[in-house]
Amino acid sequence: MLDSIQSPQDIKQLDLDQLQSLADEIRTFLIDNIQKTGGHLAPNLGTVELTIAMHYVFDTPKDSFVFDVGHQAYTHKILTGRKDKMHTLRKKNGLSGFTKQSESEHDAFGAGHSSTSISSALGIAVANKINKTEYKSIAVIGDGALTGGMSFEALNHAGDSDADLLIILNDNDMSISKNVGAMSKYLTKLISGKVYSTMKSKSLGFLKKMPMIHEFARRSEEHVKGMVLPSTLFEELGVNYFGPIDGHDLPMLVNTLQNLKQLKIPRLLHIITKKGYGLKTAENDPCKFHGVAPASTKSSTLPSYSEVFGQWLLDTGANDQQLMAITPAMCTGSGMSEFEAQFPEQYFDVGIAEQHAITFAGGLATQGLKPVVAIYSTFLQRGYDQLIHDIALQNLNVTFAIDRAGLVGADGATHAGSFDLSFLRCIPNLVIMAPSNAVEMYQMLNSAYHTNGPVCVRYPRGASLIKDYTTNNKIKIGKANIARIGNKISIFAFGTTLDQALIAGEELDATVVDMRFVKPLDESLVIELANTHQQLISIEDNAITGGAGSAISELLHAHNINTPLSLLGLPDIFTEQGSQEELYALYGLNAESIIDTARS
Repeated sequence: MLDSIQSPQDIKQLDLDQLQSLADEIRTFLIDNIQKTGGHLAPNLGTVELTIAMHYVFDTPKDSFVFDVGHQAYTHKILTGRKDKMHTLRKKNGLSGFTKQSESEHDAFGAGHSSTSISSALGIAVANKINKTEYKSIAVIGDGALTGGMSFEALNHAGDSDADLLIILNDNDMSISKNVGAMSKYLTKLISGKVYSTMKSKSLGFLKKMPMIHEFARRSEEHVKGMVLPSTLFEELGVNYFGPIDGHDLPMLVNTLQNLKQLKIPRLLHIITKKGYGLKTAENDPCKFHGVAPASTKSSTLPSYSEVFGQWLLDTGANDQQLMAITPAMCTGSGMSEFEAQFPEQYFDVGIAEQHAITFAGGLATQGLKPVVAIYSTFLQRGYDQLIHDIALQNLNVTFAIDRAGLVGADGATHAGSFDLSFLRCIPNLVIMAPSNAVEMYQMLNSAYHTNGPVCVRYPRGASLIKDYTTNNKIKIGKANIARIGNKISIFAFGTTLDQALIAGEELDATVVDMRFVKPLDESLVIELANTHQQLISIEDNAITGGAGSAISELLHAHNINTPLSLLGLPDIFTEQGSQEELYALYGLNAESIIDTARS
């Protein structure tokens, strides 16, 4: 049956029994395909029935589906003519792992970061009204994404509008890491209340009996709920609430969506799903199966940089009760799970709330505690104002462990940490470090933690080449290290680009410098080498514009030094997806590019 589905129109010819068979086929296809390509397994298994029901009831691309984050949209891709390309998922020149406007007219809005769907879907709904169309706008958001403050800003606006907006809350009690916060507890309370469960089944009876539910049905639903429990948070905000219903019951989903389609007010349907549904191993451990690597991927015995950070956190926290570890909902990805288990009183998962995480850390710092914020580079972008206004301006003692800096591979442009050196370097009071290996990283974290003022240590995704890295040593702030002495050419390497720089240095007989610090630069060493060498090359896993190489260029200009300087880094584009090795080669972050640059 799946092979005959080339567009959403094809599934509208099926009956409900056939839809369930189609769901089973899609689930089998997803398991088989994601095992080969890698990707987000558990989230997609949990939304198969929902996506089928949405396409059965609504009509894309006229009606707009906005998937929050987008990593649960694989079934949507399959049903919108992309099944035969699913083997290219997350590969270079292949399908994106998220929704992407340039990929399909059925992708109404690009995604990758959390908590954006309600805002964008509301914008589409308001535009539909202005343009006098009858098209529908539907946002699909998970309960994890609902912890993000932007979701509440959008709900606040939606409830004060008359927009034809349907929000589908996919509640699986699971974000990437364990869900946290008052909203999670509130939703659990809504689901588990016995009185409400009874009321819910009766209210669904109302909906099923009435093909046209317009104003009377809306008022009936509201009044029934008002008699048995306090008004829901959503209705207090002005958004009509329906549910909760079983998100794996296709007939119920179809029936409910058909009824809700007739309303033209801000409304929210609360569905309950199971992450990893249909695959027991994924159901039992949805965190592990949230994202999986291709079956062909060889597991490394070397520690990842995230694990190095996690070990440093354990070692330091064991000896210092003032250390406070903070994560915006990325506990496992940031290597913090063991720290959470051993030191729960020193650990804070604030939910998908990067802005709050940073300012919360600032509050801790004012009282003499020593916060460490573990955050992905791409997500630090979301807390930029807080970093400037609440931390740097007040020169507070906060350590930022910036993970996934530079090119991250298959997740593509939305997750690439391409800009942090550029947007951090211009902020006063910041110290910015970029370790070339695990030992340096551990030493830099030691230094950062004991330095007054805010300090950033940024490191890439992937495995370190060093197993033994723990040390009590520190690195002197602003001091670079000459890794190789050569002639005529000097290569300034930032972060883990050092390995490729050393390979090129051997070929070119060049001096190679492990710069270590982007801010403050080791100015005296740069000036000395610029005056004693004929050619200079800088290389960094960051945008060239405003990056570390630009800092060297500014320094040379300030001292009227005219030694030619070539800058290697990421070009002024949003980078592609692919393996890290493919992308390093594509953008010239390897030894071959350094050699070609030197010889040209």
